Amino acid sequence: MYSIRDMDHRLVIIIPALNEEATIAEVIQRCQNVPLPEVCSREVVVVDDGSTDETASIARGLGAIEVSHPVNRGVGLAFQSGLRKALELGATLIVNIDADGQFNPDNIPSLLQPIFSDKADFTTASRFKDPELIPVMPGIKIWGNRVMSRLICKISRQKFYDVSCGFRAYSREAALQLNLWGEFTYTQESILDLVVKGMRLVEVPMKIRGVRSAGKSRVASNLFKYGYRAAIIILNTYRDFWPMYFFGWISLMCFLPGVSLVVFLLIHYVVKGSFSPHLWAGFTGGALVFLALVTLITGVMAQMLKRIRLNQEMMLFYHKSRHYSDAD
Repeated sequence: MYSIRDMDHRLVIIIPALNEEATIAEVIQRCQNVPLPEVCSREVVVVDDGSTDETASIARGLGAIEVSHPVNRGVGLAFQSGLRKALELGATLIVNIDADGQFNPDNIPSLLQPIFSDKADFTTASRFKDPELIPVMPGIKIWGNRVMSRLICKISRQKFYDVSCGFRAYSREAALQLNLWGEFTYTQESILDLVVKGMRLVEVPMKIRGVRSAGKSRVASNLFKYGYRAAIIILNTYRDFWPMYFFGWISLMCFLPGVSLVVFLLIHYVVKGSFSPHLWAGFTGGALVFLALVTLITGVMAQMLKRIRLNQEMMLFYHKSRHYSDAD
C-alpha cells in the first residue's frame, strides 16, 4: 500500500477534450499556474478525443502533453487514456478536470487537501452537498443528478450528493486500483469500483459554474440519452460487484407472482373441484417459479465469479504497481 505522507508529490492534471478550442487555453494555463506548495512537479495531459478543431494544436503550443485518439471514442475511454499516461509519468496525485471551463482550477488545492492529509484516497467536487453552492443550471439536470446520486447511494450503501461531477482527484493507489469498462462516461462507475475496493471517498463542496461558456456538452447534451447510457454502465457494475442483490431481486420478482398464480389455482381447485378454466395460471406460475430458481442459481454462480474477479483485480493492482514503477 502507498502512504501519501511518504511520497514526493508528482501531480498530473488530466483534461479530456473534444472540440474545446474556445476554452482549452485558459483551462491549461490556469492549471499550470495554480499555486501548489506541496507538489514537487506537475504536468498537464490533454486527451484529444478526436477533435476536428484546433484543440490539439493549442494544447501542444502551451506545453501540455498530448494524448490523441484518431476518432471520438467517448469521455470514458478518454479518461482511461489520461489515467494510463499519468501513471506512466509517475504521478502520485492525479486530478481530472473538464476542458469546458465550468470548473475553477484554483480549487485544485482544496480538492487535493483530504488526500494530502491522508483522509481520503479519492475526492470529487460536489455541486449539491452544500445547498448554498448549488449552481444555476436547468432544473431537469439538477433532478437527473439527484436521481443518479440516489441510485449510487442505494447500490454502494454510502451517502453521496454528486456522483456525476468530472472534477476529481486520485491518490496513486486509487488510480492503480481503478479498472473501468464504460466508454460513454466514467463518473458513476469509478465511484462504485473504488467503493468495492475499500477506498476512502470524500466529497468536497465547491461553487461550480452550472452552464458552459461555449460549445455543447458531449455527455449531458441529451439528458435522456445520458441517463440511459449511464444507467447501462451502472447496472453492469452492479451486476458484477453485487451479483446476489442483482439476480436476487430479479428472482424475487419472478418468484412472488409465480407462487401467487399457483396458490390462486389451488384455491380455485379447492372451491370449484376443478382446475379449469384456469390451467393457464398453473403453467404460467410454474414457469415463473422455475425462472426464479434459474436466476437465483445464476446469482450464486456470479457471486463465485465475483470472488475470482476481485482476486484477479488485486493481482492486476500489484502488476500495475510494478509496471508503472519500472516506467518512472
